[in-house]
Amino acid sequence: MSDKPEGSAIRSDPHLESPFKGKTGLMRLWNALHYSRAGFAAAFRNEDAFRQEVLLAAVLIPLAFFVSSNGIGRAMLVGSVLLVLVVELLNSAIEATVDRISTERHMLAKRAKDIGSAAVLLALINLAAIWALVVFG
Repeated sequence: MSDKPEGSAIRSDPHLESPFKGKTGLMRLWNALHYSRAGFAAAFRNEDAFRQEVLLAAVLIPLAFFVSSNGIGRAMLVGSVLLVLVVELLNSAIEATVDRISTERHMLAKRAKDIGSAAVLLALINLAAIWALVVFG
């Protein structure tokens, strides 16, 4: 039994969880901006699928402003494109993590990578469905 009162939040020292935790305020935001930029650069440099989807976004996002005449339609079109990029980034992070742990073939590694790939496929199907519904009504 704990000596803490019931319902009180248990807080852990962030430095015990990770040496990278602990920055706060504007410094945390500044660091996060640089980490995000590095993540985009790494994905663009190392992931063929991400580069292809960025090219697709470069075509579809401007096109969304010509295809739809209202804000909600444009938001749906642009949002569906951005969702593909988000899911691809997460899939790439999963793949890199799995490969970091081990490059040997293992059914759980395959499952993790296949599930990430399935998520990307669903995001692409979502994109196609939204664009078809907005463009063709």
